[in-house]
Amino acid sequence: MAAGRDLGAGAAGGGLGSAALTILACATLVVAPLVPGALGDEGSGALLAVPVESIVVVLVLATVTHRLARRVVAGVYAAIVVVAVVVAALDVAYESTIDRPFSLAEDGGSLVSAYGVVSDAMGPVGAASVVALILAVATLVGWGLAAAALRVGTLVAHDGRRGRGVVSAVAAIWIVCSLAGAQLVPGAPVAASRTGEALVESSSRAVASLREQAAFERALASDSLEPAAGDLFAALAGKDVVIAFVESYGRVAVEPSGFTAPVDRVLDEGDAVLARRGYSARSAFLTSPTFGGVSWLAHATLQSGVWVDTQTKYARLMTEDRITLSSAFGDAGWRTFAVVPSNDREWEEGEAFYGFDAVLDARNLGYRGPSFGYARMPDQYTWQTFHDRALSGDDGPVMAEVDLVSSHTPWTPLPKIVPWSQLGDGRVFASQPEVGESAVTVWGDPGRVRQLYAESVAYSLEATFSYLATFDQSDLVLIVLGDHQPSRIVSGDDANSEVPVTIIAQDPAVLEHIESWGWDDGVHPSATAPVWRMDAFRDRFIDAFSP
Repeated sequence: MAAGRDLGAGAAGGGLGSAALTILACATLVVAPLVPGALGDEGSGALLAVPVESIVVVLVLATVTHRLARRVVAGVYAAIVVVAVVVAALDVAYESTIDRPFSLAEDGGSLVSAYGVVSDAMGPVGAASVVALILAVATLVGWGLAAAALRVGTLVAHDGRRGRGVVSAVAAIWIVCSLAGAQLVPGAPVAASRTGEALVESSSRAVASLREQAAFERALASDSLEPAAGDLFAALAGKDVVIAFVESYGRVAVEPSGFTAPVDRVLDEGDAVLARRGYSARSAFLTSPTFGGVSWLAHATLQSGVWVDTQTKYARLMTEDRITLSSAFGDAGWRTFAVVPSNDREWEEGEAFYGFDAVLDARNLGYRGPSFGYARMPDQYTWQTFHDRALSGDDGPVMAEVDLVSSHTPWTPLPKIVPWSQLGDGRVFASQPEVGESAVTVWGDPGRVRQLYAESVAYSLEATFSYLATFDQSDLVLIVLGDHQPSRIVSGDDANSEVPVTIIAQDPAVLEHIESWGWDDGVHPSATAPVWRMDAFRDRFIDAFSP
């Protein structure tokens, strides 16, 4: 019949080679649809099951005789399985990095950002090669699944009533096992629909995202913060206010462990340095809306006072005329700056939403030295150039958000502190990346990854404390905080989403205004330090310093 001349042709033929191909095809139909479950919570036990998707497709192919229709059925089946496997793999990747499953509705844009991080770590050619390999594997698997389905379907059709009887018996066993809840491995039913379950869960997340988006819209509409510009931040009059986000500076960095000694050392030394320079500090924790990455969600949450935990919410927020900390300072007479050293393109939201008067980034910071992975320039250079461009003049008080990115994954290679007088345009760092370790090599050793993470955070903090020790900043109010915890390879499976936050100032009156907050003394928050949600910071900060 016509079906015998399609991709399954030869299934009914004899010979050991044909039998081996048939066994391989059957094995493919059994194993491939179970992979989404194996990638999930069930683990390898999910492979000890019978997938209903393959039973259905074989029965359909055994009864359909039109050649094109058979190809379409096999192709749709293969596409569904491949999509489910890709979704399950993305779930694993997202849960291990940003602590939540992948959502196509929410995370399309972040995939582009993730590619940028990989490109920074491996180079453009390496990143493109990885993408090409993934696409090639997905295509090959899809083709193999379609061919396997056609081969087995052809064999069943060729055997007529006996072939359909075998498949029907397998279907009956599946139904009985389903009704009985049979399990060979606890938590992994024998009667499986791992592909279907993966796609249903993905669809359910999309529905849940719509509900969350509706709640987010209500939160946007309920913002009642409309203070008079003349009263804003009266207690900070004449002060330069800087919010410094330290990339990946999570609670794990300040808790005792086998790899955080470098951070402990720098924090202890930082307290001593600040005390000698007349600074005082108060510290606590904030719960970040993101984990392991997607830093801009934390920035938007802190600035806007609304919980922004997905890209969709972020994009929606950017269309709102909402008061941010930077726009509030701007309305009150401060000159406002955004310092984003790894940004190399126009950032319309910086002015349109955040209200920054100027954006300093890779295009205009004047850096001529080497990159350090994702970080286009070391944090020490960022501090120096920001100081020269914004804080050294007499044009009135400054408010700024400064992004310190030397502690951005993959945490290698890392810069080292150089004498401030030698910074120049950054070419002093030229030889440093060469002695750093390769990200590809390092990431094969989780222990080394954790060590380098701690060293990177220690560097960012050391650069900050060294800056305060080197430049007279008697009118500076510095808020240093993390954007999110590092990925699970560092944080561990049980880590929460909390990040340290510290307010540093020389003027005792500044810290008197936040005495009621109950924050810990110093730059190292204790295990019992207060914990706020990050979206609470905007209103509490404004209330503390505005009459």
